[in-house]
Amino acid sequence: MRKKSETKWETMEQIFWCLCDSCTTNTRFVLFLLPGMALNFYKNLSSDFIKLLENGDEHNVIIEVGESTMMQPFKVHSTVLCYRCPYLYDEFKKSTISNDDNIRIIQKPQISDKFFDIIVKYIYGEKVETSVIFDLLKTANEFQLEELMTRLQIFLIENQSSWLKLNFSKIYNSSFQTNNLKALQNYCNDIIAKHPNLIFESNDFNTLPEAALISIIQRDDLQLEESKVWDYVIQWGISQNKTLPSDVDDWIDKDFQILKNTLQQFLPHIRYFQIFSENIMKKVFPYRQILDKKLWANILKYSMAPNKAITSKILPPRKIIATQLPNHGFQFTSSIVNIEQVTKVASWIDRKDITYEINNNPYEFNLILRGRAETDLILNKSSSKAIYNSSSSPACFSNDLFMSRSQAFCVYRIERYEKLIRESTGSFSIDDYEVFQISERKNI
Repeated sequence: MRKKSETKWETMEQIFWCLCDSCTTNTRFVLFLLPGMALNFYKNLSSDFIKLLENGDEHNVIIEVGESTMMQPFKVHSTVLCYRCPYLYDEFKKSTISNDDNIRIIQKPQISDKFFDIIVKYIYGEKVETSVIFDLLKTANEFQLEELMTRLQIFLIENQSSWLKLNFSKIYNSSFQTNNLKALQNYCNDIIAKHPNLIFESNDFNTLPEAALISIIQRDDLQLEESKVWDYVIQWGISQNKTLPSDVDDWIDKDFQILKNTLQQFLPHIRYFQIFSENIMKKVFPYRQILDKKLWANILKYSMAPNKAITSKILPPRKIIATQLPNHGFQFTSSIVNIEQVTKVASWIDRKDITYEINNNPYEFNLILRGRAETDLILNKSSSKAIYNSSSSPACFSNDLFMSRSQAFCVYRIERYEKLIRESTGSFSIDDYEVFQISERKNI
């Protein structure tokens, strides 16, 4: 009787993955599945609601969106708006415009018909595609769709972290244009605390919202020397006032007062007593006039005699963490999982409770298969039953998981693995899938 391959089915940040050891070739593989990367809200909501929207039956509201010369009408129902979108329902109650059939008309020229089409379909219970999620957040914020905003943020953070990092500056700036994107703000601030150059050295730094910059410099774990924090705050403040002379030696009292007013919310969060004496004179001294006179006197006193008592509050030093130079030996490419998730898989392979450090990952992950829904699949044939293809199934992990000719993934029964990937058998949709061959790294 053939021994079952050792397998571990798990979910990780909404990604299904399967780790399997072939009993015939001593080869290890891992399969990552990205199931339905569209956000599907209210799955049990009847599709009749969407038909109701599409047909416009019994509608009593028309919402016109887009440019005034080419406004697109959407026929909707006030009862649905009442329970699904309070903002639009309030607009409906306030509307004084009606057509000949006594249908209320709401006009929103500032909203594109593309995004409103997504919004209104969400209101009626349809899914939201990932490709427009971030732009949709801003529209959802205007319509006060708090549930949608919360879910969109969580979805982006858990499933699109690579895209967020690639568009980091844009995401960060936009997230502080409103107070309703706290999850994204905190996610970005956690990254900036570890990698401050992402923002402080970006071309968009001077356009950073005040609240965003304050939220960063407040953090104890910001990995930046205090003299540099001071430099960046001064740079930001000057950039907000284009009339200030370029040379601080040419400034008059009025100029210093302008800068002081601009930075009044920042100055309490600078850790002046953690700045080295030479930088006090080199960097802080030229702008001393923006500081309270008592504070400036205490800064000078502390820099010359740090053991003497002062009356100003001393903020604690930032928790700077010593970092090691990165090991560039680990190469990894995936459109589904990131390097942190793969490192977690490596730890599970060795049954470790503590996740490996990224630079200490002992395994190579070599991509041998990648596909998307409704695309052909290319796979090197193998005699291993860990993963193989046949005339009836393009890709198989036995009857435990296989891909049919119609490109659907199916779970039939437990045959060679320890447990099912899903709670129930049957077919399910997958947007992306990848298979990696795992081997031990050399020269770590």
